Amino acid sequence: MSDQTRPVEETLAALRRRETRAGTLLEGCLERVGDDARAYTTVFTETARAQAAACDCLLDAGLPAGTLAGLPVSVKALFDVAGAVTHAGSRVLADAVPATADATAVARLRAAGAVLTGHTNMTEFAYSGLGLNPHYETPANPADPARIPGGSSSGGAVSVARGMAAAALGSDTGGSVRIPAAFCGLTGFKPSQHRVPLTGALPLSHSLDSVGPIAPRVADCALLDAVLAGETETAFTPEAVAGLRLAVPDRYLTADMDATVTAAFERAVAALEGAGARVTTVAMPELDELGELLAGGGFTAAESYWFHRDLLAEAGDAYDPRVSSRIQRGADISAADYLDLLTARRRQVAHMDARIAAFDAVLAPTVPVVPPRFDALADDDAYARTNLLVLRNPTVGNLLDLCGISLPCHAAGELPVGLMLLGRNGDDRRLLARAAGVEAVLDDVRR
Repeated sequence: MSDQTRPVEETLAALRRRETRAGTLLEGCLERVGDDARAYTTVFTETARAQAAACDCLLDAGLPAGTLAGLPVSVKALFDVAGAVTHAGSRVLADAVPATADATAVARLRAAGAVLTGHTNMTEFAYSGLGLNPHYETPANPADPARIPGGSSSGGAVSVARGMAAAALGSDTGGSVRIPAAFCGLTGFKPSQHRVPLTGALPLSHSLDSVGPIAPRVADCALLDAVLAGETETAFTPEAVAGLRLAVPDRYLTADMDATVTAAFERAVAALEGAGARVTTVAMPELDELGELLAGGGFTAAESYWFHRDLLAEAGDAYDPRVSSRIQRGADISAADYLDLLTARRRQVAHMDARIAAFDAVLAPTVPVVPPRFDALADDDAYARTNLLVLRNPTVGNLLDLCGISLPCHAAGELPVGLMLLGRNGDDRRLLARAAGVEAVLDDVRR
């Protein structure tokens, strides 16, 4: 994580006290972007400077300037930003007509005074949890440049970790906010799907897509979530860990962990128990049934093929083959198959909701392995296996319509590891409050 990275709340407080200026913050971000431009595909230099100057004028005059006034925020390249091309990490759309209006999430950030720094790099069309992009290159992991950043919101996480933005707007279909947050030592929040409108965001799977922030701390994600959800009340109080009922699945989410993740997860659980949390290992047979929703590519293949079929016919050779091959699987999913998916999902969502109703959150590693090395993914088979493993845990939240958050739980000097909390659909603010309490306990462990 960059020395320039600090909690959003601290940055906003410094702006309000006029200890720093929006223009100064922005120029620092732009300078760091210039050191390594791979995190961004487009930098909104002139419009960002205009926004920052406007925020400084309002703040200098003591006038209302918005909840996020002056905060530099990066935007994943699948969100419409008025005047910019929404290419979603693909060369296929590089020459598309610029957006004429902001996506709803972008408009809410702008209305709150956020300074939009640019479009960030991503897996092409968001179709991978690894973050690799052969068209715009791939930003390196801030902890180790030989390792991947995670995806699909790769550039967003790197922009925050390296001080190129204070926070990032991302999307999460199977972990695309939480995976890069975990791999880059940050916090990433996936809300319940209905919470933030998807209008103006290029879809991957309209059944699973959700919109959420990446930031240094839980309170930062809570503040950004309130803005993105269109809530006027942004007050946030962490919940004490003592008495929290936390469920750890007996298998599935805790299988195939590497040594670093195992050690970090066990330390986190021990610390939470020491702080008074009641951590229970729970059988969750519902998780073993998720294969039914993933067969043949599941919702993501079916719904992405619906969106991409004409583009694939016109310019399929221009796609990343590792992306187009996964989209093409949707051609083999019939209408009857798709209706079966919808029926099975409704059943499994209801079963899981009943299973976790007695708990305050489900606890598991965000990803069972540390960030893989780039050279371990050169082979297509290795890429496919690793991608499935990296996506496995966070995808549970999307398939079962839960809210989820990843926060760092590794010790100083270790490769980044994320701790994931999942909550019931609609319990977003409660989950954030509980995660903030967990974060406070982990802070002592991580020192």
